[in-house]
Amino acid sequence: MDTRLELTFLGHQTWLVQGGGHRVLIDPVLEETFGLPGRAECRVWPPRRIDAGLMPRPDAVVLTHEHLDHFHLPSLDLLDRQVPVYTGPLLPAPVEEAIVRLGFTVRRVDHTAPIELGDLRVTLYPAGARTLFWEDRVVQPCLRVGDGPAVFIAVDADPSDLYLQQIAEGAQPVPRMAVVSNNSQIVPPGMPASSANLLPGVDGTRHKTGLSVLNQLLLDVLAPLDGVQDVALCGNGFLPPGSPHGPFLYSDHPKMAAAANGLQNLFPVHGPRPGERLTVPGSPAQEVTSDQVGWVRIDDDVEYEELIAHAAFLADPGTVQLIPLAEPPADQDQALVDVRAALPRLGRKLLATAAGMLACSIHEYLSGPLGPHRAVLRLKDGPGGELLQFAWDVTCADFVQVEATGREEAMAAYPFGAELFFQDYLALLQGRLQVWDVAGGAMECWHIGRPLDSLVYAFFGIYGEHQRPDLAALSYATMAAGITVPAGTR
Repeated sequence: MDTRLELTFLGHQTWLVQGGGHRVLIDPVLEETFGLPGRAECRVWPPRRIDAGLMPRPDAVVLTHEHLDHFHLPSLDLLDRQVPVYTGPLLPAPVEEAIVRLGFTVRRVDHTAPIELGDLRVTLYPAGARTLFWEDRVVQPCLRVGDGPAVFIAVDADPSDLYLQQIAEGAQPVPRMAVVSNNSQIVPPGMPASSANLLPGVDGTRHKTGLSVLNQLLLDVLAPLDGVQDVALCGNGFLPPGSPHGPFLYSDHPKMAAAANGLQNLFPVHGPRPGERLTVPGSPAQEVTSDQVGWVRIDDDVEYEELIAHAAFLADPGTVQLIPLAEPPADQDQALVDVRAALPRLGRKLLATAAGMLACSIHEYLSGPLGPHRAVLRLKDGPGGELLQFAWDVTCADFVQVEATGREEAMAAYPFGAELFFQDYLALLQGRLQVWDVAGGAMECWHIGRPLDSLVYAFFGIYGEHQRPDLAALSYATMAAGITVPAGTR
């Protein structure tokens, strides 16, 4: 039996895996962009074009989770409706419903029931227990042909504790190859970002280096997988909307792999570019080889332009002003009514977040004793172009409008703050944007405490798909609105 596995990298975190005469397409993002249409769309990096008509037909699709850099309805629309879509037991229901409306069959499986395609077995393991809450519904595929070498794809989460337990008990072998997701998404200095703490001197993300990223990916993540022979890097493979800086720092995986291979001898590290196929041989004595498929083409011109923009931004970032992702509302009076109606719910939900609990536990800030106002929400470009400022009052778990001030004055008065555009917050409430869009491209925050104590992570917990499936369903309808081919015709 031929037990080798072939992994074709299609960009960001999309893979076509072939083994035993069968193919599995993982998290298909096959178009040049992904996300909700409009200013929120992200472009895959490095830029590439996939000829879906020439791509070998998959026998199954695996969807690891619901985030829009993994779940893309227009890409699914390119596939034969007879191809089943497999996913884990925790995928939010609106995702399944959206896929079914396209004409596909969705099959939920857990780690006890492998997907069997002839001799190719795909087991979907749940994310590790230490995984952060916005990724804890992820499933991590382990692929194997017969008794051949295994490939484990550690998608967006800590390695599965159940998988590690089975390895420790001898029920599963140590994987020959581990695929690790680089989700550092570090923007260059000078670029505003929700992950950057606006308080002076406490922005830890600005001090992360390529070495620290490699340390996390290759040592922290892989420490439990002692004995793995090869590692492949993926992720960090998109340009966020309105990014004058071009690609993220540390997203050049061939260079990252070369640096890793020069610094350690534990295992070869591979940094494939889109269209590169890694072949994991059936014999542990043979090396992993690579070649290029003909149906994926790098857009050299666009890549060159973005790299020039990246170098220019590093040399002189200038002053970057964030721009809104959504259009201004036609009826501004009604928009203000809708925003005000959403604030009591936000105020109550905030109490149970890390930011809310820390805010309630402190009693002194820069100017002395704190009153009941512990956080502030600043909405830019409100009706009439005005800045709207709402203070979170913990005595009533609600946001109350207060007089708008400058940012520096607000930072001095409130230990927690978030600043975003009025129309973007409205679009979030209406399902025209997701929280990841707003936080990723048009939001800034400040906070005391740990990075996870930021209001941006509170927003993830309050407005993420797991907490607000109603908003998720609306956003999927927005994404599907551009699909014109009737379901069942492919």
